[in-house]
Amino acid sequence: MKTTILKTAILLFITFISCSTNNNEFTPTLPEATQTGQNTFGCYVDGNLLIPRNGTGYYGTPDKGMDFWGATGNAYNEIRARDFKGEDGGIIDIHIDNLNQIGLGTYTINQSNCERLNSAYQNINIRSRWRDKASQEFKWYCSIENGGTITITRYDYDNKIVSGTFSCTVQNKDNPNETIEITEGRFDIKWDTLRYTNFL
Repeated sequence: MKTTILKTAILLFITFISCSTNNNEFTPTLPEATQTGQNTFGCYVDGNLLIPRNGTGYYGTPDKGMDFWGATGNAYNEIRARDFKGEDGGIIDIHIDNLNQIGLGTYTINQSNCERLNSAYQNINIRSRWRDKASQEFKWYCSIENGGTITITRYDYDNKIVSGTFSCTVQNKDNPNETIEITEGRFDIKWDTLRYTNFL
């Protein structure tokens, strides 16, 4: 009887210790800058990490953390990353005109009108949304002329992979005197498998 009580007490103690020290909470991290089509994206917006994470969505279909858009005839492509789980509600859109023609290289990030797809300026530009911690309001930020660079480190149309790095200055759409920095940006996309990738 004493042995059974002792074994039960030891088992409960071990269970308690393992539960109290087991931390399964996900901690977002900036992904490595790879070029193998791993469907990763990350950057810092005003010093805060933004990575794509799916939302709950509607009708059983989750909101996707990242999309890659292409216009008919390859006039432009857009990378859209959204963090549906973070309290900052981060969004970033990278608009690249003529990616299929320009290919590898380092390019200037130019002025954005804070629009997307065919409503965006026909150049390379970025827009981002972030929650202001003081006011708790969402603010849109648009890239400025010659405000940074994007480097396409791999563009492989046959294997449907585009990879690169970026950084730039963006200004508040409603107050151009307020600027923030987007730094350490990187993406590695295999666009034919992106829709099946789960962004936790």
